[in-house]
Amino acid sequence: MTTTEAAVVETTDVRHFRTPLDGIIRYAANRFGPTRAKEMERFFRFAVVGASGAVIDLGLLFILQQTIIPPTRGLTVALASGIAFFTAVISNFVWTRLWVYPDSRSRSMRRQLAMFTLVSVAGGLFRLLWMALMAFPIGALVTPIAAPVIQAVVGEFEVNQFTEARIGSIVAQMIAMVIVMMWNFYANRHWTYNDVD
Repeated sequence: MTTTEAAVVETTDVRHFRTPLDGIIRYAANRFGPTRAKEMERFFRFAVVGASGAVIDLGLLFILQQTIIPPTRGLTVALASGIAFFTAVISNFVWTRLWVYPDSRSRSMRRQLAMFTLVSVAGGLFRLLWMALMAFPIGALVTPIAAPVIQAVVGEFEVNQFTEARIGSIVAQMIAMVIVMMWNFYANRHWTYNDVD
C-alpha cells in the first residue's frame, strides 16, 4: 500500500467514526432546519464531549484526592486539580478532533492541540474568576428560594452561611459550565477548526 493509499484509508476511517448517539443527534439537529443542521450537529456533539470531559475532570480529581494526592495543602489541591483539568482537555481534544470535526485536517495535530488547550485554559480562568466573584452573591440570592424545596425533600436542612455558600457554589458552577461550553465551542469553531465549511 502506498503512502497516498494509506492516507485515504486513514481519512476514510476517521470520517466514518460513529457512536450510538449519532442518530439521536442528527435527528435533533435536523429540527433546526437544513441550513443550520450541520452546525447544530457539531454543537450537540461538542456538548456531549464537554459533558464527558466534566465527568473526567471531577472523577479524576476525586480519585487523585482519595489515593495518591490527598488534599493536605493548597499545593496538593492545585496539583490534583491541574492533572484532572489537563487530562480532561486532552480527552476533549481527541474526541472533538475525531467526532466533532473529523473533516478538519489542514493543521497538524500538535498545532490544533495547542490552540484547543489555549481556548480551554481561557475558559478555565474565566471559571475561576466567575466562581471567586459570583458564588457568594448567587448563594445569597438563590438560597431563600431553594431552601424550602430542599427542606421539603430532605426534612432537616439548616440554612446557615455554610449551606448558603455550598448552594451558591453549585449554582454558580452550573452557570459557569454553560458559559464556558458556549465559549469553547465558539472559539474552537472560529479559530481551531475554522478550516471546515
